This record gives sequence, C-alpha cells and structure tokens, in this order.
Amino acid sequence: MIEWYKKVVFENYANFKGRARRSEYWYFALANGLISILLIVIGAIIGAIFGDAVTGGIIGYAFFGLYTLATFIPTLAAVVRRLHDVGKSGWFYFICLVPFIGGIWLLVLLFTEGDSGPNDYGQDPKNNIEEINEIGKVELQ
Repeated sequence: MIEWYKKVVFENYANFKGRARRSEYWYFALANGLISILLIVIGAIIGAIFGDAVTGGIIGYAFFGLYTLATFIPTLAAVVRRLHDVGKSGWFYFICLVPFIGGIWLLVLLFTEGDSGPNDYGQDPKNNIEEINEIGKVELQ
C-alpha cells in the first residue's frame, strides 16, 4: 500500500498522462485517508497536552489542511489517470458537480475495471509486469 502511495506522490506527482490501475488509485486513496485521520488525531493529542480541546482541533485541522494542500495535485492526477484507464477524459472529473448522481457516477467509474489492451490514453497498465515488479525495489548504483 505504501509503495503505491509513494509511486503516486513522488514518482507521478503531476503526471496527468497515461493510465492508473484500480489498485494504484485505491491503495493511494486508502493511505491518503489514513494519513489524514492520523494528522487530525495528532493535532487533537497536541491540543490535549496543552489542555485545550479547541486548540487541538484547530491544530489537527491545520495539519490536515496543509497535508491536503500538499497532496491536491497528486490526488487530482491519480483520478485523471484512473479515468483514462476506463477510457474517459480527465475532464470527466467534473461530472461530480452534477447534484446527487454525479458523485455516484464518478465513484462507479473509479471502481470500474479499466479497458483491456491499449486505449486512447496509453498501454494497459495491467500488462506492464516489469513496472509492477519494480515497485518497492531500491535502485543500487
């Protein structure tokens, strides 16, 4: 899970080209959510140490806000690459602005299996076994 997170945040920080597998996107989303919750809890603990729950909440949300700001572009890039995997343009992300049904439809697309074989946005990432085997390996020089 952490390897997928590092791949999205460090290797593909602002990469809006290509395709992202479901596992790449959802492991990144899981790690991103866990880190966000952890930052809020740490802020609350800091506030509890200093004796003020309100201050702890503010600190926790400040940590969360800074983290969200730092990971906004890689998150957007991962969503766009995920949409590319199902054959949709990155602009299709704006479907979530349609009240009620838009967010549900976007979620369905994010859960949908990608196109087999190449599409307009690149090669099928499931067929790139070499790249998957390289995740987590340290490059020695």
